[in-house]
Amino acid sequence: MNRPPAHAAQPLALSARLAACLLFFVAVSAPAAAAPQGFAQQKGPPAKAPAQGRPAAAAALAATPTETVRAMYKALAERRFREAFALSVLHAAVESLSAEEFAELQPDFERLAAATPANVEVTGEVLNGEVASVFIKPIDRAAEAQAEEVKLLRAGGRWVIGERGDYEVVGKEGKDFLFRARIETHHAEVEEMLKRISAAEFVYASQHGGAYGDLVALVGAGLVPQDLLGTESTGYRIMVTLGKGGKSWAAGAEPVRYGRTGRLSFRMDQSGLSKKDAGGKPLKGSSK
Repeated sequence: MNRPPAHAAQPLALSARLAACLLFFVAVSAPAAAAPQGFAQQKGPPAKAPAQGRPAAAAALAATPTETVRAMYKALAERRFREAFALSVLHAAVESLSAEEFAELQPDFERLAAATPANVEVTGEVLNGEVASVFIKPIDRAAEAQAEEVKLLRAGGRWVIGERGDYEVVGKEGKDFLFRARIETHHAEVEEMLKRISAAEFVYASQHGGAYGDLVALVGAGLVPQDLLGTESTGYRIMVTLGKGGKSWAAGAEPVRYGRTGRLSFRMDQSGLSKKDAGGKPLKGSSK
């Protein structure tokens, strides 16, 4: 799978906002790292979804906040997603997924595993009653990197990664939390990609006598990621249409599955960006 287009930087810590971190990791900037020290990151095809009700073996090994963080990273690196999420406040959401729903979210879980920092060094642990913080650094940049904080809380008699507010929200929403988080993240990614296409058209035209390029041309010129030619990374179909002689352009984006991979339709042209819930249909014109 190609690198997700909207994630130029990779995160370090598992932070509090689960919609932006544990599942989709869009908030914290840090470079990608190799597999955790002592942990072999799996390669090859994505792992199959474990059967419903598989015991969370990693949870049994996570008696302290530090052990919980280490076990989470190890499970993610090994693509044992149910075990990994059992160590976070996402447990209630993931355990309620059907096999089909788990498979639907599998590409996002794989993206999470690919973006998860590794070779991490635990630099400290702070306990404060029913909450805790574990501080980590990437080992290959430990000298210059600042420690990132991983927050945990005590729930169900054990430590889990996340914060109380997220724990309560996920407990109420269940698996709907995951799909809502995915939609919100896709919206943000697509909007960012359309802005990149706008900037790319300016550069492309300056190099081609004022003529703009379609999406294939922009990708071929290295101005936008190849991922945009498909739908897996964003959950959206993105297209660029040109006016006569390539003297104008417009980009549109619609969700592959309305209500599942996105709700908003987008349009970007030389007059700006438009977005609207159009039931999954393309937007026309440039009205806001």
